[in-house]
Amino acid sequence: MRSPFYLSLFLLCLFADPGVAQNPVTRQQPVHHRDVSVPPADENEAREQIEHDMVKKAAKERVASLKSDTDKLLKLSVELKAYVDKSDENVLSLDVIKKADEIEKLAKSVKDKMKGPN
Repeated sequence: MRSPFYLSLFLLCLFADPGVAQNPVTRQQPVHHRDVSVPPADENEAREQIEHDMVKKAAKERVASLKSDTDKLLKLSVELKAYVDKSDENVLSLDVIKKADEIEKLAKSVKDKMKGPN
């Protein structure tokens, strides 16, 4: 007779706290994250990362320089337009020629930068 009693007691304990039966304790494995401040163990990998960072930085600097130069090019073009508008059909001022030379040099520089480092 005792076996049904123990079975009932066991079932009562089992259902008394449903969290115990449904959520057994599990060990979680620690998550390992790579610390980016620590250099990679492989020397070639470290060198490749440094080269990649340098190329990326150079590309950003090139784009910033292109933006600056195109802003200057626009300003010079507006100035040239103003000089041409002020001159008449018989006389072009020396300023117009100098401004056109500046624009030409800057435009060539922008073109070369757009081609890239090759």
